[in-house]
Amino acid sequence: MPICRRHFPVFLALCVTPAIWCQTAPEQALSLDQCIATALQRHPLILASGDWHEAALARIRQATVYPFPSVSFNSDLQPQPLNFIRSEEAYLGVNQTFELPRKRQARGAIMERESKEIETEIEVVKLEVIFQVRRSFYELLLAQEKVAYARQDLELAQDFLQKAELKLAAGDVGKVEVLRARVEALRAANGLKTATNDEDLAKARLNYHLARGRSAPIQVQGKLQIPFAEFSLTDLQTEALRLRPEIQRLRFAVEKEDLVQKNSRLSSLPDMDFNLSLHRLENMPTTWSFSVSVPLPFLFQQRQKAEIAESQANARALERETEQARNTILVEVQEARTNAQKAQDQILLFQNEILPQAQVVVEMFGFSYQEGEIGGIELIEARRTLNESRKSYADALFEYALALAALEKAVGRRP
Repeated sequence: MPICRRHFPVFLALCVTPAIWCQTAPEQALSLDQCIATALQRHPLILASGDWHEAALARIRQATVYPFPSVSFNSDLQPQPLNFIRSEEAYLGVNQTFELPRKRQARGAIMERESKEIETEIEVVKLEVIFQVRRSFYELLLAQEKVAYARQDLELAQDFLQKAELKLAAGDVGKVEVLRARVEALRAANGLKTATNDEDLAKARLNYHLARGRSAPIQVQGKLQIPFAEFSLTDLQTEALRLRPEIQRLRFAVEKEDLVQKNSRLSSLPDMDFNLSLHRLENMPTTWSFSVSVPLPFLFQQRQKAEIAESQANARALERETEQARNTILVEVQEARTNAQKAQDQILLFQNEILPQAQVVVEMFGFSYQEGEIGGIELIEARRTLNESRKSYADALFEYALALAALEKAVGRRP
């Protein structure tokens, strides 16, 4: 349908506006849970671990299949080589080996324990990925906090420079006061630039752990300040020994070695080979033959004994690894809990003493500077102390959040 000329501007606006909106629409801010969910779905190591697990499940089916049957053909007394038609004697047979049912079951059980081992290794990878995502997420929140403080520091420095210039014009201060204010403004501008660069690096690290492009735009929503929690060391360590996938993997590995020993003992029992053949002789009626052969592996058990000895040594080594893993986990939980408690104490110190006192000092020095009682250098130092205290407070909040993430990983918890 043709468009009226007078309606063309409206039509153009309707077509162009959605495109402009799509280009300028802000990046959706991601929460911590959304970041973790994205990483669990897209992280290459997790995807690769899933493929390894599928391969292990396929090995279970391979281990439990029946032996392949075979067809044999024998042509004897040929007048010429490969003259099958005029041969005086021929055999056509089918061979099948029948194993004891327990042998296939034992092999399948071994592969099943191996798949369980890989399954627990996937959990190890997931715990590590979740911790790295949390760390990068909190690092980005910290970087954003420091950018905000740097901007505030720059605004204060510029305000101080303006006041110093006005006082210089009024003859209340000397030129050196203005020079100090300019130096402080330059220092604050450089601090903002450094903080902005740190924020860009934190975004790149978070994108990396989310399997996104390092330069892809990303925004996050959340707070560094996390409610305090009570920690019972005994309960945490008991839970860790129950949940940690490393302990579960070692348990499956020990069970697998037990099954390997069982399978080695079963291999001493004979299988049975059955053969059914069609027998043709020249000028004689066609006949059938049936044969059974039974190997005697129990007469030569050197290989089985060596396999059992190897498996028993592996089991002993795994028991020692389990003990070492338990001790390592207990230390990790204790260390993470200690770090969280220390960070709590630091946060309370900043909240109750350092920050309120630094704020009071700045207010007092600001009033004294307006009254001409002190010089600008004292006010600059007071503001710098307050700003550094705020940054240190943000660092303490970050350390507490990171300690909680490390504690969750040490215990083996995950969303």
